[in-house]
Amino acid sequence: MDNIAQLIQNYGFPIIAVFGLGYFIYFIWKWVTEEVAPVIGTAQTTLIDLIDRVRMLDNDLIRLNQKLNTILQLREEQERQKGKDSTSK
Repeated sequence: MDNIAQLIQNYGFPIIAVFGLGYFIYFIWKWVTEEVAPVIGTAQTTLIDLIDRVRMLDNDLIRLNQKLNTILQLREEQERQKGKDSTSK
């Protein structure tokens, strides 16, 4: 603690504060580049994979919905044909 007081007395508070803030910025930059950036890279890859899977599921749902609509239309047409056949007899 005496060292810091001696430095402030010799160089002044603004100079020592600039060095302290410079170290803080260096520490944050090092932490972000070494720990946060790789995690963001893997998260981005995972997010892209999830988006692709959601798109595939959406396409599958669209196809299933079209098939279901086709089946319902065919069933409706068959019921109409049965209704016409039974009324014509």
